[in-house]
Amino acid sequence: MQEVDNIVNGQKLFQRPEYQKVLKDKKEFEGGMGAIDPAKVAEVAEWTKTWDYREKNLAREAITVNPAKACQPLGAVMVALGFENTMPYVHGSHGCVAYFRSYFTRHFKEPTPCVSDSMTEDAAVFGGLVNMKDGLKNCAALYKPDMIMVSTTCMAEVIGDDLYAFAVAAKEEDGGEYLPEEFPITYAHTPSFVGSHITGYDNMMQGALQQLTEGNKGEETDSINIIPGFETYIGSIRSVKHIAEEFGANYVMLGDHSDQWDMPAGDYQMFAGGTKIEDARNSINAKATISLQKYSTAKTMKMITKRWKQKDSAELNPIGLRGTDEFVMKLAELTGKEIPASLKTERGRLVDAMQDSYPYMHGKKFAIWGDPDFLIGVVSFLLEMGAEPTHVLCHNAPRGWEEEMRALLDTSPAAADCHVWAGKDLWHMRSLLFTEPVDFMIGNSYGKELMRDTGTPLIYIGFPIFDRHHLHRYSISGYDGALNLLTWITNKVLDQLDEDTKGIASTDYFFDLVR
Repeated sequence: MQEVDNIVNGQKLFQRPEYQKVLKDKKEFEGGMGAIDPAKVAEVAEWTKTWDYREKNLAREAITVNPAKACQPLGAVMVALGFENTMPYVHGSHGCVAYFRSYFTRHFKEPTPCVSDSMTEDAAVFGGLVNMKDGLKNCAALYKPDMIMVSTTCMAEVIGDDLYAFAVAAKEEDGGEYLPEEFPITYAHTPSFVGSHITGYDNMMQGALQQLTEGNKGEETDSINIIPGFETYIGSIRSVKHIAEEFGANYVMLGDHSDQWDMPAGDYQMFAGGTKIEDARNSINAKATISLQKYSTAKTMKMITKRWKQKDSAELNPIGLRGTDEFVMKLAELTGKEIPASLKTERGRLVDAMQDSYPYMHGKKFAIWGDPDFLIGVVSFLLEMGAEPTHVLCHNAPRGWEEEMRALLDTSPAAADCHVWAGKDLWHMRSLLFTEPVDFMIGNSYGKELMRDTGTPLIYIGFPIFDRHHLHRYSISGYDGALNLLTWITNKVLDQLDEDTKGIASTDYFFDLVR
C-alpha cells in the first residue's frame, strides 16, 4: 500500500507484491467461476483481426464502440468561453456538466468554468423552470458575468423546456436585482442525442450571434469577422490573428477562447480574454465573415450570408500550404492590400522545409480520424507531402463531407488505395488496421489502445489529447502551423526508422546520423 514517506505513482505502485497478489487472486476467482476461459479469449481475439470479423464489424448499426466524437453541449461551452466575461450555463444534470468541465480541463490542463442548474428526477417529471430561475440568479450573483450562455442536455430536450420563456421568467422573478432586463442571456438547444460537439458549437454560435445582433443592423463597416470553429489548438487562433494583423486588417475574432485556456501563472481569474460583447453586437455590420471550419459553422454561416447578407463571406481552412494560401488570398481581396513580404518569407521557409522532408513522408500510408474540418485540412497537407491517407475516418461526418473528402483523395496517385469511412468509430478503425495495415496513425489519445493492439505508431494530433502535455499550445494553422505538422510527422517517421534499424550488425545499416 502507499506509504506517507514514499508516495509512488500507479505505474510502480501496482507492481508491488500485495497488488500483484490481489490481481492473481481475482483472476483465479473469475476463472474458477467460469467467467474466463483464457483459450477461448485468445481464439476470439485472433478472430477479431480477420476480414471475416471486419465485414461483420463494419455492418453493425445498433451500437457504438469507442466513439470518435463528443456531445453537443461540449461545443456550446467552448463558444461561451470565447466571449468576454461570459459564463457557460448548461440546463441539465450536474453529471453532464462535470463531464464537459473535466474533458476540457484534461486536454488544456486549465480550469474550465461552467455551471449547471442540476436537474434531478423531479425536474424530469415537472420540467426545469424552477431550476433555471434559481440557477440563473445564483450564477449572476456568485460569479458576476457580463453574459450567460445557456445550452441544454438530453434531459431538458426530452422534456421540451423553452429556454427563451424560462430566461424571461427568471428575469421577472429576480426583479432586476441580479438579472436586469438588459442583461444578455443567450441560448441554444443542444440535444446530445443528435449530432456531436461541432453541432453544438454551431447551434450556440448561431443562436448567440442572432440574439446579440437583433435590431442592430446599421451601416456596413470595413471590419472582417473571423470564426475559429471548434478549435482546440490555441496556437492556431494566434496564427490566424498574426496573419490578419500582418495585413493591418480591422478584424474581430468571434469566439476567441485562446486566453481562457492558456492563462499565465499567478492569481486565477474566472474569465480571461474573449470577444467583447459590443464587438459581437456589431458583427452584423462587418463587410464579411470568414469561417475557418466549414462543418462546425454551417448554420451560422447560412445565417450570415442569407440574413446578414454578407455576400463576400467565405469558409476557408488554413491548414497546410494550399489552405493557408487561400486564407491569405482572401484577406488580400477583402483588405485590398498586397500580400505582406513577411508572409511571403514565412511561406518560402515552409516550402523549403517541405522539400527537405518530402522523401520521408512520400509514399507513407496513414490512418487518420477526427472532426470533419480537421480531417480536410490535415489530409490536404498529407497529400501535399506525397503521403497516402489510406483510412480517413470521421464519426461525426455531416452531409457533404464524405463527397468532399473523396474528391480530395482522388487527387492522389494512390487514390484507389485511399478510403473514406464516414460515421464509423474507433472499433471499426481497429478492424481496418488489422486487415489493411498502414505505417502510421494520426489521431487523439483514444488511439493509444489501437497503437498497443495493432502495433501501429501513433502521431498525437487532434482532440482530445489527455496523456501528452502542451501540444494544444502549438498551431496547426497558417504557415507556422504547417511547419509544426511537418515536424511532428517527419520526426515520427524518423523515430520509427531508428527503431526499425537499431539491431547491431543485423538491421543497423541505415542507423545513421545524417538524414
